[in-house]
Amino acid sequence: MKTYKFYLLNLFAFIILSPVFAQTDAEYDVKKYYTKMEVDIPMRDGVKLHTTIYSPKDTSQEYPILMQRTPYSSRPYGEDQFRSKIGPNEILMKEGNIIVYQDVRGRWMSEGKYDNMRAYIPNKQGKEVDEASDTYDTIEWLINNVENNNGRVGTWGISYPGFYSTYSLLSDHPALKAASPQASIGDFFFDDFHHNGAYLLSYWRATSVFGYQKETPVDTAWYSFPDLGTEDQYQFFLDQGPLSNLDEYYKEDNEFWQQLKEHPNYDDFWQKRGIVQHMKDIKPAVMIVGGLFDAEDLYGPFAIYNSIEENSDNFNMLVFGPWSHGDWARESGRQAVGNVYFGDSISTHFQRDYETVFFNHFLKGNAEGKPDLPEAHIYDTGLRKWNNYQEWPPKNTSSMSFYLGDDQKLVDAPSGNVEEFVSDPEKPVSYNDEIKTVFTPREYMTGDQRFAARRPDVLVFETEVLEEDLKIVGPIEAKLKVATTGTSADWVVKIIDVYPPDAENYEETMPHLKMSNYHMMVRSEVMRGRFRNGFENPEPFEPNKKTEVNLSLQGVNHTFKKGHKLQIQVQSTWFPLIDLNPQTYVDNIFKAEEDDFQKQTHSVYGDSEIIISVLKEQKQENETK
Repeated sequence: MKTYKFYLLNLFAFIILSPVFAQTDAEYDVKKYYTKMEVDIPMRDGVKLHTTIYSPKDTSQEYPILMQRTPYSSRPYGEDQFRSKIGPNEILMKEGNIIVYQDVRGRWMSEGKYDNMRAYIPNKQGKEVDEASDTYDTIEWLINNVENNNGRVGTWGISYPGFYSTYSLLSDHPALKAASPQASIGDFFFDDFHHNGAYLLSYWRATSVFGYQKETPVDTAWYSFPDLGTEDQYQFFLDQGPLSNLDEYYKEDNEFWQQLKEHPNYDDFWQKRGIVQHMKDIKPAVMIVGGLFDAEDLYGPFAIYNSIEENSDNFNMLVFGPWSHGDWARESGRQAVGNVYFGDSISTHFQRDYETVFFNHFLKGNAEGKPDLPEAHIYDTGLRKWNNYQEWPPKNTSSMSFYLGDDQKLVDAPSGNVEEFVSDPEKPVSYNDEIKTVFTPREYMTGDQRFAARRPDVLVFETEVLEEDLKIVGPIEAKLKVATTGTSADWVVKIIDVYPPDAENYEETMPHLKMSNYHMMVRSEVMRGRFRNGFENPEPFEPNKKTEVNLSLQGVNHTFKKGHKLQIQVQSTWFPLIDLNPQTYVDNIFKAEEDDFQKQTHSVYGDSEIIISVLKEQKQENETK
């Protein structure tokens, strides 16, 4: 297997997959203010987990414990080696907290076998373990063995560490008072590697990170990444053809690749690995954090928040900003996603006014009281300002439906219009207009969709120029009526904000683009058509039969401003973000052969309905800049 140089392993796995927070004052020296201790904490089954503990040198007071459990390494290893930044943010680091990092079971310097999104065991017996029991055993050891702790523990993490923060809520340890899962995975069939059952081919190289087991504790990477041999990712995957040809890169020793291939449907294997369904009777305070343009984990934060809200009586709040994956933990001054600028110091606002306030209230203040924080703090990505809501999604809304009329118009009543296009697996629609190789794509979430609008296999429908602002909040429902000459198809729906001709460029706008008439993607989603009636039991399409395909697009908080247009695009390929659908039904697309991939004609009917929630006027005190 060809591999990148070793330093790229660290770049991809540690920096991209495990974001760090904002740049700190260059004069602040963690080693000056903290001591570091490394211990191997025994779990109830005897397996030892490598744990790094940073404790304030000032021992005149007691401190809470802030813990992150991670599969991405708690390094640097060695008690004389210090991170340059510790904790959720710079403020909490400088204020003084006991900061703990732990390599989860089976990763890096910890013992045991790694299980990707290990299934939760509700009623554990004897020495049965899961991530909840490992969390419990770790907390128990820490509060009994780390000096100067005040008996209160908080957990946090972004992305996969966010999943472990979510999992900590199931530990039931009485010392756990607060958790902030950030960009947490909720279910691998809807996050990261799948979206509504469609396989995200763009994550294929990340399979290296999660698929290989190690035999002993190690402080260097034991996995390697496939080398595409080209800077043109689209062409690489197109040349590879069927997914089965990728077996050349991942053999039987990559457990996760085998699991992906062997479980193409939402079977018991995937269902057990979901965390959302277990969020019941949660006691610790929770602050869910996510990015409205997070290409990796958008489903998880919303789903986890909703599940806790419906099944628990704890303090549970939501923060969503104009961020891509993990941006809130960094501060570049100007906050932008791709070509689009959203404002200044947005991450600092979150870290100072929300994250720090949340943890200090529950870990240093009155842990039983409610902090002065809103239920939901959500950024309006059209007006560029924060909104506070008493619930999410807000109830003060009215439903509005758009239908797909002729002449590329969005209309307010079902039409008799029928649009056809030819979907060719040899010429799939790309998810962006750039030629590059990326580990996990992000910028496309606000990307200019003009390139797609001008293809014959992308259907476009839009409003007239808006005469007044249109603010939409919450999830969007797409109820498509479609047909295909084949027996299998994917369906992609995109919600787009079309800028006016006189829109000015941002500093971040790429030189070859202009914001004039920019087609900014606000939200998008795919539905693998075989799962239209359920994710457990796929079904083929009956050729040429009008069929319902419904899909939900994750929540938005976006104002389409006066002078803009709301546009909807419908297409069937989205490559290589998702894999190619053969368009002839096979039981397992991972085992499809060359001959299964066929050009087909798809039809979309004018009684297809796009349902949005429009926010009614609300008092200005619910809005903050």
